[in-house]
Amino acid sequence: MSKGSGGGATLAGILFGMGAGALWGLVFLAPEVVRGFSPLEQAVGRYLAYGAMSALLIAPRWRTLAALMTPRILWALAWLALAGNLFYYVLLASAVQMGGIAMTSLVVGFLPVAVTIIGSREAGAVPLRQLAPSLLLCMAGALCIGWQAVAMPGSGPMATRLAGLACAVGALISWTAFAIGNNHWLRQLGDMRAQDWNFLIGLATGAQALLFLPVVFLIGVGQHDAAGWGKFAGVAIGVALLASIVGNALWNRMSRLLPLTMVGQMILFETAFALIYGFLWEQRLPTLWEGAAFVLVVLSVITCIATHRRPIAAEAGLSPLAESL
Repeated sequence: MSKGSGGGATLAGILFGMGAGALWGLVFLAPEVVRGFSPLEQAVGRYLAYGAMSALLIAPRWRTLAALMTPRILWALAWLALAGNLFYYVLLASAVQMGGIAMTSLVVGFLPVAVTIIGSREAGAVPLRQLAPSLLLCMAGALCIGWQAVAMPGSGPMATRLAGLACAVGALISWTAFAIGNNHWLRQLGDMRAQDWNFLIGLATGAQALLFLPVVFLIGVGQHDAAGWGKFAGVAIGVALLASIVGNALWNRMSRLLPLTMVGQMILFETAFALIYGFLWEQRLPTLWEGAAFVLVVLSVITCIATHRRPIAAEAGLSPLAESL
């Protein structure tokens, strides 16, 4: 199935994107669940597990894949692993612990805008002016979450909250680079299975996590009892399996089915699910501003989907109304 195969590919891509967002939203909750552990400890633990799982799953095909490795591909794997995994997760966990889930979701929620603007420059992409309603809705939703974060009393010193904001911006930049670079390489390596590419990135990330392991011990690990370490191991393995293995696999399948402008919008599912998990963790309902933001995010995705479906209907010789029947 390819990006040009019509409405079926679009629907499948959307479902894959929704599944990836549901699993990736868990990474916003994990830093709160194991708050006693530093962001670097959490990142190293998660990606050691990710690397070990990838090694086991890729072993049967390793000889075939190893023959395809070139210096360019190895370099791409190294920087994608660092930007999209280790570096991103350290910054995101720091932002959650210092600024909260809502603020972090706000900043990372701008990622679809950045990816969509860059994707609109591709040949054959939907013009940016047609995506304007979707982008405006996305920005309005992010601003609602931001107003909520500013209006509520801070849970810590202003300096700490500003540091959290800076980490969230860094995470945004890091993930934007990964999303665009990963999409580029998935297209370049059309003959390689998306799942194999995911496992190769997992191997690269696991190797980098091993390099950072001495740094973790040099800085010093906190004082934790057996139950604390057990909880940490469970979260690290769970996030590695659900977000890194399954979530990344769904995302890579989606990336091959949807244009980059639409890929950017699918990231909004991660923001939406992160907010839902945050509300469940805090055992509360969303406020008026948070509810408005959620509705705006959903409308942003729907309008983006509608914009991309119109060209498909035109190519098939159908009106948008006829296609929907």
